[in-house]
Amino acid sequence: MKTGLQKFALATSMIMSFLTANLAKADDAAASSGAIRNVVLVHGAFADGTGWRDVYSDLTARGYNVTIVQNPLTSLEDDVAATKRALDLQDGATVLVGHSWGGTVITEAGVDPKVEALVYVAALAPDAGESTGQLYTNYSIPAEFVLDIRADGYGFVAPAKFKEGFAADVSDADAAFMAASQVPINMSAFDTKLQHAAWRTKPSWAIYGTEDKAFEQSMLDWMAERINAKVTKVSASHAIFMSQSAAVAETIHQAAVAAAK
Repeated sequence: MKTGLQKFALATSMIMSFLTANLAKADDAAASSGAIRNVVLVHGAFADGTGWRDVYSDLTARGYNVTIVQNPLTSLEDDVAATKRALDLQDGATVLVGHSWGGTVITEAGVDPKVEALVYVAALAPDAGESTGQLYTNYSIPAEFVLDIRADGYGFVAPAKFKEGFAADVSDADAAFMAASQVPINMSAFDTKLQHAAWRTKPSWAIYGTEDKAFEQSMLDWMAERINAKVTKVSASHAIFMSQSAAVAETIHQAAVAAAK
């Protein structure tokens, strides 16, 4: 007759076996679909890596190894260096994903030989020899997107306008937290010319919202067309990585599968 301690040990062993088997199945999910297994996520300005939480959870449940970059937003060079450190951690082929300013970062960093595909999430996509600011030459910034640029050259989204301009389709509580915790960017980074344009040699995907108020819709369309991206549009604000995380994760998955073929 088993003692209470023995029964507990047996039950614990069964639970651990079950969890191990299911984790193994999840880990095999991406591999069995023929997908690239590594994903690196790069946030944009006025945000940090925590906004990727739901995308991370979706992808890891599918068996992907996901790494999230924390950009210092002090310069393009510094953000590219942070992304390269994340790429150095990968054990092979990787899908590199950027939101907004993160698109500029992945455009420069994406020439890394581990990167097999690029995913632009409501993201900027300059060319080599071009600055991010030059992308706005024929476009204006929507009235809802209001920046507060301080004397030290760092910019925020004006807190009173944050929800309207950045995250209209997230809850009031989440938008308030995002506004309070936003990371300012050194605005001079937008004047830095890129040395490389990874989208010229790597396949690209783009997903963006039809209700984005950080960019003109025509600017998003033009950038996606110029990089020959496979495009997905959904009803979403600029905070699409939060409000439409399932669609973003699915686009990344599609890129991982297609780039592996």
